[in-house]
Amino acid sequence: MGARAKDAKDKECRRGEANGGPLRQCAVTRAKKAPEELIRFVAGPDGALVPDLARHLPGRGVWIDGTYAAVAAAVRQKTFARSLQRQVSVPADLPVRVERLMARRLSEALSLANKAGLIVAGFAKIEALMARKGAVVLIHAGDAAADGVAKLDGKFNALTKDNGARMASIRDLSGAEMSLAMGRPNVIHAAAAEGGATRRLIEEARRLQRYRLGQEASGRVPPPVN
Repeated sequence: MGARAKDAKDKECRRGEANGGPLRQCAVTRAKKAPEELIRFVAGPDGALVPDLARHLPGRGVWIDGTYAAVAAAVRQKTFARSLQRQVSVPADLPVRVERLMARRLSEALSLANKAGLIVAGFAKIEALMARKGAVVLIHAGDAAADGVAKLDGKFNALTKDNGARMASIRDLSGAEMSLAMGRPNVIHAAAAEGGATRRLIEEARRLQRYRLGQEASGRVPPPVN
């Protein structure tokens, strides 16, 4: 590595550390990003590739940009065996499996926020929470009727426009998934109040949206709170 390239790499790493931690390099694009924007994979004891979404599993890991397209490219290019320096079993449908795991994490986050008493469901309760300016994010089922979504989003925007907040909603779970997560039938619309479990819910939604879209979904969920 030349002196200039090394200096540039050192500066980039220092910038990452200043922003909250070291950067990691995507094995496909070679771009350096924060760990939160990437997905870590490890080889399991049986040689099967394991997505380490929580970034806690032991062993050598390989980092891939947190998008469906990047994971699909890693499968096509046989990136995992090369980066892990060993033979690994990589399922052809790995991108779909990762998406399902992310959706499960989002469902679990919704369940935890609900158990923490931060979630309300139903138009009347949502509107009451919004009227108190206690709603941080709206959650709509992916199969919700457009007019219901527009009605709630419109009221949310009207109530929060004075403080500069932008429309914030999550639409990445079906009604059946929301109902299962919250332990009640026929959940189509919900709202979350501020709290640690809500912040996790928002982060999981941001991660899943970015994975599906290849970029952050502008206007969908509020920015994280440091």
